[in-house]
Parts: sequence; C-alpha cells; structure tokens
Amino acid sequence: MLGGVTDVSSGPASSADRRVAAFFDLDRTVIAKSSTLAFSRPFFQEGLINRRAVLKSAYAQFVFMLAGADEDQTDRMRAHITALCAGWDVEQVRAIVEETLHDVVDPLVYKEAAQLVAEHRERGHDVVVVSSSGEEVVGPIAQMVGATDSVGTRMVVESGRYTGEVDFYCSGEGKAEVVRKLAAERGYDLADCHAYSDSIADLPLLEAVGHPTAVNPDRGLRKVAVQRGWPVLAFSHPVSLRARIPTPSGTAVAAAAAAVGLGAVAAAGVAWYGLRRRRRCED
Repeated sequence: MLGGVTDVSSGPASSADRRVAAFFDLDRTVIAKSSTLAFSRPFFQEGLINRRAVLKSAYAQFVFMLAGADEDQTDRMRAHITALCAGWDVEQVRAIVEETLHDVVDPLVYKEAAQLVAEHRERGHDVVVVSSSGEEVVGPIAQMVGATDSVGTRMVVESGRYTGEVDFYCSGEGKAEVVRKLAAERGYDLADCHAYSDSIADLPLLEAVGHPTAVNPDRGLRKVAVQRGWPVLAFSHPVSLRARIPTPSGTAVAAAAAAVGLGAVAAAGVAWYGLRRRRRCED
C-alpha cells in the first residue's frame, strides 16, 4: 500500500486509462466543510468526545470556512488529534461511521465537483481523491462521488486501538510524493494530469501536474493562481448525491474507521488554537 492508497474502482482499468489522472483535494474542493470536523456530533452522541469539543468544533468549522487552515494550524491540529484519539477502539469507530457516514457527508458534496469528477471519468481519466483526512474516511467519500482511487492519512493501530501515532501524513509535500509515486507505478504522464485544491498548503500537489486548478482558493493560493495564470473555480452548491449514487456497501463503509479518530477529533485541535489566539488578542 502506498501511503494509504485505496482503490475504489469497480475493476481494473486498461493501460490506456492509466495514462491520465485527475487529483482532487477533499475539503472545500469536493465537499463544503472539513471532513475531519464533520463527524464531531455523532462521536459526541456515542461518548467519544464531550460537549465542549462539539462547541469547539462549531467554531473551528466557522474558521475553516472563512480562511481554511494554514500549515501551522494543520500541524497543531494533527498533534492534538493524535493525542486525543490514542486508545480509541477501532471497531467502535467503525460502527459509528457505518451508521452516520452517508448522512453526514452526502449533503456536503459540491454539485460542481461531482460533475467535474464525472467529466473526467467520461474522458477515461482516473480520479484520485487526495486528502490529509484519514484514509478510512477519504475512501468511502471518494466512492460516493465516483472517484476511482483515494489517498489519505494513515493512523497506527495496535491490538485494535489507535496508538496516537501517524504512520503517513498526507499533506503538503506528502501529497506531491504520492502523486509522483502513483505516476511511476501506473504510467501517468503528469504533464497531462490535472489537480484541484483550495489551499496554498497543496501548492506541491498543484505544481506536480501540468493542469493545476484552484477551487475556492484561500488568499495565498488565489495570489499564486493569478500570478501563474491558473484557472480558478468557485464551487458553491452542495447537493445530495443519495438519489443518483448508490450507497456504499457495508464492507466499504466499514472501511471508514481509524481516521475518523483523526477526523472527529479535529474539532478540538483547530478550534482550541483559534480560541487561544483570540483570547490573547483580547488580553
């Protein structure tokens, strides 16, 4: 397995189909919110996080929607998440995800993103969702929107529980590394490949392909896109896919396990950091 690569295609593609790929970031590119913050409520309901974390999640989601998360915030969030989810039972997490994934994520998918994924598939391109969210969350979401593959962060699990460590963090240069390895393994010509993201943190990913596109870009990425003449897209219409994309099988949904620990708990990470900064300013 390459850094959490999950193949969600219905069958093997021909060599001709493997020459071009479209790589999509997930949060604010395919879905309208942070996938890592979206699961805070069901995890609260099952007792994995407390009410305070849920309230912090709401604030963190607000901050994320306004400006995204820069590299410093992302690193702080990762450190807090891994510490908080250490010891969680993976099977309990899987059960929660199986019951809530579709309800939580389905209303968040951008109509424009779903159409763009479909267009790439019609052109015979592979579509790979590449996200810093956990691989077990990213995979089922990728399947929902019709992607062929997914890559996400991989948590360390021992004896059925999270250790609090990250085996592979799919962010920044890590995304570009995965793209280059996939290209070498599958014969993608990166000069012909596409990439879509909202964040300046994904600049290495966008620079790795011949056709980069900024989607709902943060300030830093918008500036770079304008300077380099990259296309800029605005996605603004989340739409339910329930009626037109089959619900994932129980096995596929159950795969959304370990990284939901990485996901649901992000509430405490980004929000704690934002609140702390605001309090310092008020002092």
